[in-house]
Amino acid sequence: MNNINRKTKIWFPILAFFLMECPSYAQDNYEIQVYGSETVAKHNTMLELHSNFTSDGSKQTTNEVLPTNHMLHETIEITHGFTNFFEMGFYFFNAIGDNNRSNFVGFHIRPRIAAPKSWNWPIGVSLSTEFGYQKREYSEDDWSIEIRPIIDKQMGKLYVSLNPTFDKSLHGLNKDQGYGFSPNVKAAYNFTKVVIGGFEYYGAIGPLNNIASTQIQQHQLFIALDLDWSPDWEFNCGYGWGFTQSTDNAIFKVILGYRFH
Repeated sequence: MNNINRKTKIWFPILAFFLMECPSYAQDNYEIQVYGSETVAKHNTMLELHSNFTSDGSKQTTNEVLPTNHMLHETIEITHGFTNFFEMGFYFFNAIGDNNRSNFVGFHIRPRIAAPKSWNWPIGVSLSTEFGYQKREYSEDDWSIEIRPIIDKQMGKLYVSLNPTFDKSLHGLNKDQGYGFSPNVKAAYNFTKVVIGGFEYYGAIGPLNNIASTQIQQHQLFIALDLDWSPDWEFNCGYGWGFTQSTDNAIFKVILGYRFH
């Protein structure tokens, strides 16, 4: 076993334990994505644009947060691979809407480490932590952190990814609440070498020590399409429905990315 693999096997569980001890906060309508375990390759940079339009969302200001109805969220994501199992991502959130709702919203930083392929695990595993700021008029909590374990598996033409996410507010309306749990799941099938279709589920059930009532929980289901025509390009789109009163309904999302070598 070479020196890098030996050090990685020592530090990966230590880092995983440290990250799981941190608090975190839920994914919202700026980056609607179930992550795969693979990180960006060493010395490569991935540039992505997340475009999410809510055609049926909240229509009133609630807890000082502006309504999301007919709001377009544009998020720029830049991710650089520092090693073959560690990357760093940067997000810049923007909102576009009428009635003075257009603004730069905030930013997040996301380091992620993966189990190296040399370990030959039967599943893909990685762990990310996402920390950052959003303006109070766009989020109940301005500072938050999210811990996202990622487990995935390609089984022939079927792909499954599970992101059991833990999140917590650091400052804002929910800062005194406990860890929240937001399960995210993707199941997709390779219909052709290029066309991949399936479903994506996003949930938020509230603090683990005080599970929210059903209508306060958030549950969304997306029909999603991925196109894999080039190793340098990424394309994902989907249309989602909300199933509780607290969930935005009728969201159309597009992710377009390009990898720089």
